[in-house]
Amino acid sequence: MVEAYDSSAQDANMDGECQLGSKQQMPSISAHSFTKVLKFHREVLVGRITNTECVLNNLLKHKYISLEEAELSQQQPTQAAKVRQILDLVQSKGEETAEYFLHILYQANEIYPDLAPWLKEIQYQPSEHIQAKSVIITDNVLQYIQKIRQDLRQDTRFVTSYVRKEDILLDDTYTDTVMEVINAVNEIKGTITDLEDLFSDAEIINEDAKTVFVTGDAGVGKTILLQRVQNLWSKGEIRADIKFFFKFRCRMFNSFKEEDKISLRDLLFKYNCYPDKDADEIFSYIRQHPATVLFTLDGFDELHVDDDLNDIPDISSPFEPTHPVALLLNLLRGKLLKGSMKLLTARTGTDLPLRMVRKRVALKGFSKEHLRGYLKKCFKNKADQSLVLTQLEANPHLCSLCSVPLFCWIIVKCYEHFQSTSSPQRLLDHITLTDIYLLMLEVFLNHSIKRGLNKQSNSQKETFKAKKCVLMRLGKLARRGIENNNFIFSQEQMTEANISEEDLKLGFIKTACHYDGCGNQSTYEFLHLTLQSFFTAFVLVVDEDISAREAIKFFAKCDRHMKVDSLLLRCVGYNMNHRKETFETSEHLQFTTLFLCGLLSKAKRDLFKHLSSTGGVQRKRSALKTYLADRVKTHLKNLPSSPYQGFCRVQVLPQFIWLARYIFETQSEAVANLAARGICADYIKLTFCNAFSADCSAIANILRHRKTSIALEMDNNNINDYGVKELIPCFHNLTVVRLSVNQVTDDGVKVLAEELTKYKIIRFLGLYWNQITDVGAQDVARIVEECPSLHTLKIGLNKLTSEGGKLIAQAIKKNKGFRDIGMWGNQIGDVGAVAFADALRNHPSIQEISLAANGISTVGGKSLAEALKDNSSLEIFWLTENRLTDEAAFMFAEAVRVNKKLLHLWLINNKITAVGANYLLEALNENTIIQEICLNGNAISAEEAKAFGNEKRLIL
Repeated sequence: MVEAYDSSAQDANMDGECQLGSKQQMPSISAHSFTKVLKFHREVLVGRITNTECVLNNLLKHKYISLEEAELSQQQPTQAAKVRQILDLVQSKGEETAEYFLHILYQANEIYPDLAPWLKEIQYQPSEHIQAKSVIITDNVLQYIQKIRQDLRQDTRFVTSYVRKEDILLDDTYTDTVMEVINAVNEIKGTITDLEDLFSDAEIINEDAKTVFVTGDAGVGKTILLQRVQNLWSKGEIRADIKFFFKFRCRMFNSFKEEDKISLRDLLFKYNCYPDKDADEIFSYIRQHPATVLFTLDGFDELHVDDDLNDIPDISSPFEPTHPVALLLNLLRGKLLKGSMKLLTARTGTDLPLRMVRKRVALKGFSKEHLRGYLKKCFKNKADQSLVLTQLEANPHLCSLCSVPLFCWIIVKCYEHFQSTSSPQRLLDHITLTDIYLLMLEVFLNHSIKRGLNKQSNSQKETFKAKKCVLMRLGKLARRGIENNNFIFSQEQMTEANISEEDLKLGFIKTACHYDGCGNQSTYEFLHLTLQSFFTAFVLVVDEDISAREAIKFFAKCDRHMKVDSLLLRCVGYNMNHRKETFETSEHLQFTTLFLCGLLSKAKRDLFKHLSSTGGVQRKRSALKTYLADRVKTHLKNLPSSPYQGFCRVQVLPQFIWLARYIFETQSEAVANLAARGICADYIKLTFCNAFSADCSAIANILRHRKTSIALEMDNNNINDYGVKELIPCFHNLTVVRLSVNQVTDDGVKVLAEELTKYKIIRFLGLYWNQITDVGAQDVARIVEECPSLHTLKIGLNKLTSEGGKLIAQAIKKNKGFRDIGMWGNQIGDVGAVAFADALRNHPSIQEISLAANGISTVGGKSLAEALKDNSSLEIFWLTENRLTDEAAFMFAEAVRVNKKLLHLWLINNKITAVGANYLLEALNENTIIQEICLNGNAISAEEAKAFGNEKRLIL
């Protein structure tokens, strides 16, 4: 093989002295015999060094070789010959040159990836002397990769804080949030704790797609998640297989004009990182290796496209200039750079065709543990951590707002400000999100006001009055953007709005990227979209030229799926004949409406009498009150209802959550009371509405005014323990409480026990798939025992062991009216099974038990079967996915002979063989009542199953 490269017998003999992995003893690097290492591993180096330019440039830079020697080596006819010439040259120069040569290979690992295992095998580590000598990467593609990394590291290292002069290291502030993996039908399949798992092959929806689709509410941390991924990649700590990383914000594409056309090459290079040289070579490499490319695309919901996405034509040519939006969509479709990975974010409710989605992830904000972790990063002193946590927990709604990272950041910064003015308790006086944003404005503005020796901040009224002009300028700019779905402002727009440099220094608006690629003109955006919504609401309230009719238009346009009551709008002076739908459903409008409700509340009357005429604000407030009360009534009245377990159940839409939020922001007892009277159904189903803990305050604010009891189903949301606390005002009215899949822990269950046992009207308690342990089982057992009307408990897929199982079983034994217990997916084992057997025996009313997937073996199974003989109420018994054997099957067969009430016995996925099946078959001959015994997934072959084919009730 060597002779093919060089006819020199001497070189051939030398090259053949060693192969990688040779059994010959290798020279020791610790002995500093670097020249011997090069000689011994000559064949490895000749075969794996493919770039000689990088080696020669660095040897020249540090004057280890001369220019003439470098040129001579490059004159060799083949690559292998060039490497041999360089090796001979380096060895002739001595130990230091040989060591630096190895250092080049070690540092330039992206140019010489095939040598990484060899360097590890020889245990190479550079000396301090050699480490001080830099290594320059001279490969064009790798230089570009290095430039991308450097740019990304620089761009993502800091997070801009609320004071423009203050930057915080991302590593010092970033805190993980709850990330749930969602399947194609919106079921939660697990959680992500390591960002590398965003790209794993687990829970893939479409293996041919390459887009990881991340959704979440405004402020939940989508953008900073992407920043974290970008930063980790820039440091080589994530996705080592990715060489090229391009980041875009989707709102950027709205800046292009309809006639603009660019190529994919220009989109990648001009709007990210431009190569210093040979862009064509680099683009060619990217096209040939698309699997090495990762895109992050932030805010897909902010992309404004006039046409249907399906009408945008497919583009497969990477050279053809076309509109940038078409390029973006064809990247997502996989028509361009097929095989490249995309990490796409959007707000909750944004749809993306499943054919384009590889994996779906939902961001749910901070859990209690995440919140504590964030506070530790914000407050290094443990006493401060404890104090702020105590103050937050003293205001449950404030604590609930902290589950949204953006709101948490605002609250923490406001707390820091008031702590510096020796009045941190002021934070406790604030309840609504509007309060928090007003507080943020006050803090921003007070930072800008120069004070003398008396450093006491102005009051909120004084501060706003002093800065009314600038607030109005910002509000008008914000409103213009909201009404036109525009979140980025050009320099011309800023000038037209009279926004000055002093206005920018307040920190409400930040500089965005130079989207024209030339750097000639800056563009601007509000610090966050919710802040733009707040300023819009502010100007709608304060501007006396805006009538109540104009303000209410925002309500009418917030949800295109809700038909606006024409009579109501006419009552407030809005002409329906001139109504024109120009807005799409979007959170920026909903947040504007929410802040409008908060700013028009009675509590803000004193604040606005210094900023606008009392009469104008009062007219807007009156119109708001009338509108909100009617909207809840109309929303629920128009929804289809259906009978369910004796209730009239209605499935409300996510819009109801927003309506409840609006009403809560008004802090009006009258509006909440009117809304409660408008609820006609006695069972409200609020599943999959993306409600978070603070929303429970809004819901309780309405339901507490109900004159009669009501059932509340909130499965599959994000309310956690803080949300349970927020529901306290309405527990006296709740006959059904369903909080499954909501991250409820033992703390939340303790609150439930304290409240539900006060009123004792609870009938159904759903706590499936939460984080409840045996500690929480004590409180669950208390509810079961002390609430005689409770007949159903669903507590599967928690963290209960035998101890928790015993506690609940003993409570069920005492509750003679209990009918249905779901324990699927815990680990109560045989000890727990024995306790349930004791509860089952002679129980007068229990009808359904699920002990599936609980680690129950034959011992526990035999006890349950024996108990069945003494029960005359049970109809459905689930024992799927346990460890029951033929011995247990025999005992169940004996029970079936005696028990004439049981209808369904499920023994799927156990360890029963044909022998056990035969026991059950014989028992069926003596029982005509039971409808089915399911044995699917047991150790019964298809051939053996044929023998049982005549008995249709035995399902194999």
